[in-house]
Amino acid sequence: MKYVCVIFVAATLGACASQPLPMGAESVGTSLHPSAAVAQCIAQKWADRSQQQVVSQMMTANNQAIDVYMPGQRPPDGAAATVRPSWSPNNKTWVGYRAGSGVDAANGSDATSAITACL
Repeated sequence: MKYVCVIFVAATLGACASQPLPMGAESVGTSLHPSAAVAQCIAQKWADRSQQQVVSQMMTANNQAIDVYMPGQRPPDGAAATVRPSWSPNNKTWVGYRAGSGVDAANGSDATSAITACL
């Protein structure tokens, strides 16, 4: 019985070791900067580029997880940068990109280039 418990604990820890991806998001990269600073940088770059309002939505308290929606996109299904605390001890923030409905590949690559610039 002890061996079954050890195997179960090891399998559970192994499954939790990698960064969980928010639903529908693709990993863009990690940053040494805090989540709030990275999210603000992404929002500023998108707003400057498009001259449109950008919506940010806090996902947890203390600015730990933030979704930054592309210009013209709205919660909950719009295209967004997903900014989360990193599980890696070498980084503070993990950032992904979730394509929303009505966003073509050209806008998606433009969005990820702005995200990369903020890492």
